[in-house]
Amino acid sequence: MGYIKMILLLALFSSVLASDIDLLTQGNGNAFCTAHDCKELYEHGHTCSGVYTIKPDELPPFKVYCDMSNGGGWTVFQRRMDGSVNFYLKWADYQKGFGDLNGEFWLGLDKIHRLTATGNTSLRVDLKDFANVKKFAQYSSFSVGNPLTKYKLKVGGYSGDAGDSLAPQNGNGFTTSDNDNDQWDGNCATQFKGAWWYFKCHNSNLNGQYLTGTHKSYADGVNWDSFRGLHYSLYVTEMKTRRN
Repeated sequence: MGYIKMILLLALFSSVLASDIDLLTQGNGNAFCTAHDCKELYEHGHTCSGVYTIKPDELPPFKVYCDMSNGGGWTVFQRRMDGSVNFYLKWADYQKGFGDLNGEFWLGLDKIHRLTATGNTSLRVDLKDFANVKKFAQYSSFSVGNPLTKYKLKVGGYSGDAGDSLAPQNGNGFTTSDNDNDQWDGNCATQFKGAWWYFKCHNSNLNGQYLTGTHKSYADGVNWDSFRGLHYSLYVTEMKTRRN
């Protein structure tokens, strides 16, 4: 009888332990559900890049792709890599996000705002061309405003080797083909087949058409002017943010 009682107790303990683990994990099973962001996950020993669940504020948690390279703790909010996802979409799409976190995606302006609302965050932009040449641009200060500001971009403190093609977009709201917030007479998103923090119009267009390298059309590809110019569409791009 004592042996049977011990077996039952062990079974009960295993069940409780499994429930506790379920409460503590989300997504790929490696992330604490209460983690503020990818940096907190990295600081708690999660050093593998991948999809995790985070909760940066009092609003519901959401899944993100964490890049644990280059110092770790980067929350990726944009990726282009193969042209499989259409990025020429509308305002509502860019607000909520679209695509696949393990492939091409845009995380969503509302979530990017939540990640950067404190103002104490940095930005890294990783770029690769079709010759597999890699460059990066990093900014020590980065934030995206709330919907009332049209998700206004604030960025500064450039370093890196890709050149600074984001500074001209600083201080501008986000523009899509159906919501024009740029400073040009026309709509920059319609003109350059993208969605971005356009001014009059851009020096970078990472949400533009996925073209393969050199293109005759002007500035309507996945462009970063100071790297390969406005007649060259890049192979891979990633935009990611991290608390300072």
